[in-house]
Amino acid sequence: MRKLFLEYLIKQVSENWESSDSNNITNKHLGNYTPRQNEWEQQQVERSPFTKQILIVDDNPDITITFKKALEEENINDKNGISFQVNAYNDPLLALIEFRPDFYDLMLVDLNMPKMNGFEFSTRVLELDVNPRICYMSSGLINQEALREQYPTLSIGCFIKKPVTIEYLVRRVKAELE
Repeated sequence: MRKLFLEYLIKQVSENWESSDSNNITNKHLGNYTPRQNEWEQQQVERSPFTKQILIVDDNPDITITFKKALEEENINDKNGISFQVNAYNDPLLALIEFRPDFYDLMLVDLNMPKMNGFEFSTRVLELDVNPRICYMSSGLINQEALREQYPTLSIGCFIKKPVTIEYLVRRVKAELE
């Protein structure tokens, strides 16, 4: 079942990837760059208990770039020794295909994305790894009662309303990781 699902995702991403001429050139510059297999293995070896892996999935490149830079900038400013390594994706299907179980400590997931909403993405991720904490993000109002009925297996504890200040984002991420 998982194999069929992954094949489906690969097909979807390939079709979408090929339809975008600029992806091959600008993907790294738009915050979509993520480490590949050998880089992930190196990160796992070098990872200290004070390094927190964060995954950001949002279809808006401005959000992923800003959040990624802000959290990585905190590595310079934070005197407590906690550092963030951030991987950001603008395509939830690609993020799912490249998802690494037992790797992420926290995921920041936008709710309203094309192809797959944030709850669908989280449901799929939790089938692969039950450990990461998830903070949902949205600029719209959310009816949490209705969401609990539609997605009964998801815990909807952390919610960040956009727009958000960088200071609040960093505070909230640190609080979720404690």
